[in-house]
Amino acid sequence: MLVKSRTATLAEDGFARLPEKGRSLWADALSRFARNRAAMMGVIILALVILFMALGPLLGRWTIEKIDWDVMGMVAEKGMPSLETGHYFGTDDVGRDLYSRVIQGIGMSLMAGLVSAGVAVAIGTFYGAVSGYFGGRIDSAMMRFVDILYAVPTMFLVIVILMMFGRTVEVLFVSLGAISWMGLARVVRGQTIALRHREFVEAAVAGGARPLAIVYRHVLPNLLGLVAVYASLLIPDMIMVESFLSFLGLGIQDPNTSLGMLISEGSATMMYGTLWQLAFPLFFFVLILFSLYFVGDGLRDALDPKDR
Repeated sequence: MLVKSRTATLAEDGFARLPEKGRSLWADALSRFARNRAAMMGVIILALVILFMALGPLLGRWTIEKIDWDVMGMVAEKGMPSLETGHYFGTDDVGRDLYSRVIQGIGMSLMAGLVSAGVAVAIGTFYGAVSGYFGGRIDSAMMRFVDILYAVPTMFLVIVILMMFGRTVEVLFVSLGAISWMGLARVVRGQTIALRHREFVEAAVAGGARPLAIVYRHVLPNLLGLVAVYASLLIPDMIMVESFLSFLGLGIQDPNTSLGMLISEGSATMMYGTLWQLAFPLFFFVLILFSLYFVGDGLRDALDPKDR
């Protein structure tokens, strides 16, 4: 019994002295992100906005295309927000329900940010990784091409692309992403130059792996944190650019709409006393941008190796 008792005591002591199991990089980053109050508030607000966009049409009494003929020509008097008429956000200057149009505008603006940022991240990440890994003349030529693109005004490129291929939603989103990848390419290139001399890359080279396979399997996975942070900050920028183009009349076209287009229409009619046409889309626009920036800052802090 004495031997058994001592053995049990030693086993318990040995178990107590076992080191704690370490957490992965992503688990640690998630924990740090969850402790960031501003970032979590941004996530909650974005979730509520998306929930409103998904469930809002179920509460609406007017469709996007339907026109209230009783309001047309008397928007300032009859087009105000009202629960009785079913125009919860009021109407626009031609009698269309603003509540339904704001919901469509939220979806279109979020889609513009996500699709455009996705295109920019895909191009910029691959371009920068290839340039940084191969180096030499290939790197020099690829970076000089980026410098040339930087010298051309981005808005001019977007307008030229829209004039050449048509002012459709798809062309607009792709063109926004196609002119926004240069900054990410430079950042990825710098990180790739540092990674290509690491032991795991040299081991892959010694094992006979092809250069593009090394970039895909070993370099790009180690850039996911950097790319995630850049993408989270690029999404609101894309929403702002799309809204600016729509404000100028070069972006989303009727019958579709976006928050930028609604803000443009609301600012044009505000002098007639229809403040709600500007207030509601502007409120959601500011809410989405601030939330996305808070989330982006939270991701940057969570994935910053200097803070771990």
